[in-house]
Amino acid sequence: MKIAVLFGGQSSERDVSISSASQVYKALKELGHDVIAIDTAMGLIKPEDEAAFMNNSIKPLPPDINGLKMMKNGLLPLIQNGALEDREVCFLALHGGNGENGMMQGFLDIMGIPYTGPNHTSSACCMDKDITKTLFVRNGVPTPKWMMMPVTAEKAVAELGLPLVVKPNKEGSTVGLTVVKDIKDFDKAVETAYTYDNEVMLEQFIPGREFTVGVLDGQALAAGEIIPKLSEIFDYQSKYMPGGSEEIFPAPISKELSDRMRQIALDAAKAAKIESYCRVDFRLDKDDNLFVLEINTLPGMTSASLLPKSAKAVGMSFGQLCEKICTMALRRK
Repeated sequence: MKIAVLFGGQSSERDVSISSASQVYKALKELGHDVIAIDTAMGLIKPEDEAAFMNNSIKPLPPDINGLKMMKNGLLPLIQNGALEDREVCFLALHGGNGENGMMQGFLDIMGIPYTGPNHTSSACCMDKDITKTLFVRNGVPTPKWMMMPVTAEKAVAELGLPLVVKPNKEGSTVGLTVVKDIKDFDKAVETAYTYDNEVMLEQFIPGREFTVGVLDGQALAAGEIIPKLSEIFDYQSKYMPGGSEEIFPAPISKELSDRMRQIALDAAKAAKIESYCRVDFRLDKDDNLFVLEINTLPGMTSASLLPKSAKAVGMSFGQLCEKICTMALRRK
C-alpha cells in the first residue's frame, strides 16, 4: 500500500502524536509498504530528517499552548502541490485538536482520500465529551454524572459531590484536568480548564479502579487494567513518563466482569456510530459498577500504548494492527 502517516499538528497532544507516528511509520515500512510521513503543521518529513523524527520522545509536560498557536498549517500546501495524489490511504496518527475532532476527517472526505479511524461525524461527537455522554445516556451506556459550566461551585458540589473532576470539554490526555477535593479550589480548576477550551465540563469522580478496552472492526479486544504510579488518576505524566503506570493485559478480573466490560465497550462504540476502531476507558467502583469515561477515536499508537497492548493480548502484533487499520480504511472507501 502507498500510505501517508499524518501526525503532529497544533494540538496539546502534539508530542504524543509524533511518538505514535514514528512507530507506525517504522512498522508499516518494515512490512514493505511505501510510506511517507507528514507533520500537518510543519510539512513532509525529508529523508535527512527521518532519524530525528524516529527518535522523538514525549516530554513531562504538554507543549506550550502559545507556541502551538504560532504554528502554521503545513498540510494544505502539500495537497496543493500533489504530495498526496498517489497515496492510497492516510494513517491518522493525530491526537486531539483538529486532527481528531472531525475537521481533518471532513477535509479528507472532500478530497476523496481514504483515512483511518472513524468518520468526521463520529470524530466530532467523541471529541465533545458533553455530546458523547449524552449519546451514552440515550443508549443505556453507564457514565458518570456531569454538568457544564457556567454553574456555581455550590451547585456543582451539591449535585456531583466531592471530589469532582473539572476538565476541558474538548481535550485529550487529561490536559487541563483537575480533581477538585476542596470547594475553595473550584475556581482555579475551572480557570485552568478554560485555558485549553471554551467549554468546561464538571464530572462526578468515581473512586475505584481504571480499565480500558480496545475495539477493532466490531470486535472488543482484551480488557486491561491501568494502575497509575505518579497520581491517583491516569494523568499526562502517568500516561507518558517511564514508570508512570502499570498496565496489565489481560486485566486480572473475572471472565464475567471482563465480558461485561467488553460488551459495554461495544455498546459505547455503537452509540457513537464507530465502525472502525477506538479505545473505551472505564472506572470500576467498589460495588463492581462500570462507568464509561470517554471514547478515544484515535488512541495512542506506540507499541507501548493501550490499544496495541489490548490487541497484543489477543494475539495481534503491532505491525498487524497498523496494517489492519489501513485495510479497514480502504474497505470503507
